[in-house]
Amino acid sequence: MEVIVKKNYEEMSKAAATLFAAEIMENPKTILGMATGSTPVGLYKELVKMYEAGDLDFSQVTTFNLDEYIGLAPEHDQSYHYFMNDNLFNHVNINKENVHVPDGVGFEAGEAGKAYEELMAKTGQVEIQLLGLGFNEPADEFTKVTGEIDLTDSTIEANKRFFEKKEDVPRKAVSMGIGTIMRAKKIVLLVNGENKAEILKEVVNGPVTPKVPGSILQFHPHVTVICDEEAAKYL
Repeated sequence: MEVIVKKNYEEMSKAAATLFAAEIMENPKTILGMATGSTPVGLYKELVKMYEAGDLDFSQVTTFNLDEYIGLAPEHDQSYHYFMNDNLFNHVNINKENVHVPDGVGFEAGEAGKAYEELMAKTGQVEIQLLGLGFNEPADEFTKVTGEIDLTDSTIEANKRFFEKKEDVPRKAVSMGIGTIMRAKKIVLLVNGENKAEILKEVVNGPVTPKVPGSILQFHPHVTVICDEEAAKYL
């Protein structure tokens, strides 16, 4: 596991964008694993800048996102599909047929994850999987494949600011399993802020446990952690 510490959020976003841009330049047909949340927004802005400058071509890139809320259609302004369109896909020349986000509304219970796994297996191996520290909920065991998960009370509480009332916050999501994530050739974990310092220490140096899902990354052969100085204070 390589840990790269940058001075601030802007610098770490640029460093991450450089890795993803290099992958696209080397292999225009690459398959990328994407993530949502506030942490990767800076990375996506940097990729858009590179595209607008004529340095990147997304026309043959394929993407798979980590997760989606169950019950929210892609057009819902709080869905992860909408987030990706708003922050990246609508601003570059990616073919929307090559954009994949788990389906939170179109399947019977338990079938969305199976369909996503089959699609990924048919498409090919993810070259770089982007992660933030919230990529999987704490659990009693590591999840193996994509499937439905119950969101924790803390996640629901954190998400309520995005909805009109707490009752509107989804309680479940379709999420890539740890086993699925670990199949990616390379993984990039982005972490920023002092509030993430303690958990990042556990991820990098603590025991491997499903109570800290990110700790499983210690077993992956090619993980790059990019963080700011605040997040790295305990490393």
